[in-house]
Amino acid sequence: QLQASGGGLVQAGESLRLSCVASGRTFDFSDYGMGWFRQAPGKEREFVAAVTMTGDITYNEDSVKGRFTISRDNAKNTVYLQMNSLKPEDTAVYYCNKGWGQPYIWGQGTQVTVSS
Repeated sequence: QLQASGGGLVQAGESLRLSCVASGRTFDFSDYGMGWFRQAPGKEREFVAAVTMTGDITYNEDSVKGRFTISRDNAKNTVYLQMNSLKPEDTAVYYCNKGWGQPYIWGQGTQVTVSS
């Protein structure tokens, strides 16, 4: 399963670091690009950032460019999302999954709440 953690309640301008570990019988983590996605209340899930299999190329949604950084540790089957300069509009449940193609089963995600 995909287990995201690290969320919380912060004030605008603060930082959080999310982690997501692929545990158990999921898929060969190092064979897939990975991504972070988020879903705000009343909205559809949206793409946030992705990283290639080897971690050398990353992609970011426009609204998080310059603030969020995705990275991965294949030895730990873990993908990270460093979030700086958080804004109230970043409030959402954050999930990780394959960055491209058919997603794996979605985990429960981790709640990020940014107060103004």
